[in-house]
Amino acid sequence: MRLLVVEDEPRLLRSLAQALRENGYAVDTAENGPEGLYKAQQLDYDAVLLDVMLPQIDGWTVLGTLRRQKSTPVLMLTARDAACDRVRGLDTGADDYLVKPFDLSELFARIRALIRRSTGQVNPRITLGDVTLDTRARAVVRAGQPVALTAREYAILEFLALHRGEVVSRRTLYEHLFDENDDTLSNLIDVHVFSIRKKLRPGLIATRRGQGYCVEAEPPA
Repeated sequence: MRLLVVEDEPRLLRSLAQALRENGYAVDTAENGPEGLYKAQQLDYDAVLLDVMLPQIDGWTVLGTLRRQKSTPVLMLTARDAACDRVRGLDTGADDYLVKPFDLSELFARIRALIRRSTGQVNPRITLGDVTLDTRARAVVRAGQPVALTAREYAILEFLALHRGEVVSRRTLYEHLFDENDDTLSNLIDVHVFSIRKKLRPGLIATRRGQGYCVEAEPPA
């Protein structure tokens, strides 16, 4: 999943980006309102972490402008904990609100919940036949046995599982799983999908020639 972090305090921005990357996310960053708004408008992020007190354009203005164009999940981060500030953020279109200082485990949990809700997946466990993904632990089990995937393999499988029944193009996978600093190879997605199939089962991810990949939707009961 690809996130945008908009934060003007350099040390916090670096530490947040590093922690999120270590947790398996692709992360882009912005240090002021105009840069954050531009990136959020140009790319389809899985979620945006948006500080309120930003240089040039504040977070509320960034959010209000973005909401006229996109429904990207937005988590507002701020030291302002008054009820009126939280109400303003939520009424402007924020999906969640977290007051600084915050615990990283809570931040990660809120991000996971935002992404699940945006894809219509309320349960943190995703079942694909005999394969189960636990999005909280970022773990995969097949037939009751844990299967070790690399961070990139897990990210690809989770994205396809959250969009099961849809054909996802290679370009979309690249845009959601690699950040602006990644130097990617043209066949990297194919290599990872091959490895996922080998570790789990060949038919888990279907190839739609000329279109992309798909995890089939479960048939109706």
